[in-house]
Amino acid sequence: MLLLLGLLAVPLSAVLPAGAGAAAAPDFQTGVYVVQRGDTLSNIAVRLGVSQTALAQANGIGNPNFIYVGQRLIVPGGSAPAPAPGPAPASGTHVVARGETLASIAARYGVSLTALAQANGLRNINFIWVGQVLTIPGGSAPAPQPQPTVAPQPTPVPAPAPAPFGDTYIVRPGDTLAAIAQRYGTTLAALAAVNGLPNPNFIWVGQVLKMSGSGAPAPAPAPQPAPVGGRWIDVNLSQQRLTAYEGQAPVFTTLISGGLPGTPTVVGRFAIQTKLAAQTMSGPGYWLPNVPYVMYFYAGYAIHGTYWHNNFGHPMSHGCVNVTTPDAAWLYGWASIGTPVVTHW
Repeated sequence: MLLLLGLLAVPLSAVLPAGAGAAAAPDFQTGVYVVQRGDTLSNIAVRLGVSQTALAQANGIGNPNFIYVGQRLIVPGGSAPAPAPGPAPASGTHVVARGETLASIAARYGVSLTALAQANGLRNINFIWVGQVLTIPGGSAPAPQPQPTVAPQPTPVPAPAPAPFGDTYIVRPGDTLAAIAQRYGTTLAALAAVNGLPNPNFIWVGQVLKMSGSGAPAPAPAPQPAPVGGRWIDVNLSQQRLTAYEGQAPVFTTLISGGLPGTPTVVGRFAIQTKLAAQTMSGPGYWLPNVPYVMYFYAGYAIHGTYWHNNFGHPMSHGCVNVTTPDAAWLYGWASIGTPVVTHW
């Protein structure tokens, strides 16, 4: 194109500033591209041989339509050299990495936030971008990162296994038949057979398991004299009567049904070991769900409420002490763990 100046034809390029007729050449540094006037993220990606998406992700750009002149873009491969893994600051400079803030960079290099902002002409200390090259005042090396101190962990002390009462074991929360068998040196099959369990996966909290290979109850301790103080329970099997005492004063009495001749109630001085508001009881020829107010005083022998008969005053049980449900409720509230129980003829 020619411009007429009088009678002289002069090329337009001769009167324009140098470089105004063409875009400035890209300013490549190591793995970095500096945005020029008229650039878009799309044409930069094409020029560098990478995808626009990869270029946006490498620079944390949420809006690919927003870049600005002078912005330094990290090139994820392509025609520009790939960036080294992680920002490796040269002497006196730092390349901003994803997740960094000006304050965290200042703290890393041991300089003030104000000094770092002034050295880089930053008017807004909250606006820096991934790949931006910052001048570090004084060119100091980054302060070493403190290593976290791992506090020593105490060695866990296993809880002691609950000891069986004599020749029996009362099932606790979390128990399985296999774990109980292993704990006490027997086999799952043997323990299931001794207790008549058709399904070894079905046991319940409070269930009393026989641990002996023969399945016979452990021998009862010798009878002891009645307590002289505090609360205690007397079970007279000759009279089929239970009496609750405080010291030597009776405070409650009721008829019972003790064990039948083939399954007699154990005789001796014992103490309440376990209390259960309700449980299922089973054995050869019986299955009794929700037996109320159960208090075990020795092995599988308990005082409990009874809803399946009303023949109190006569032996009826498999060894337990049957009382009416209201009487069992009173005793359950009155007696605590450790309350002595004396059974005799």
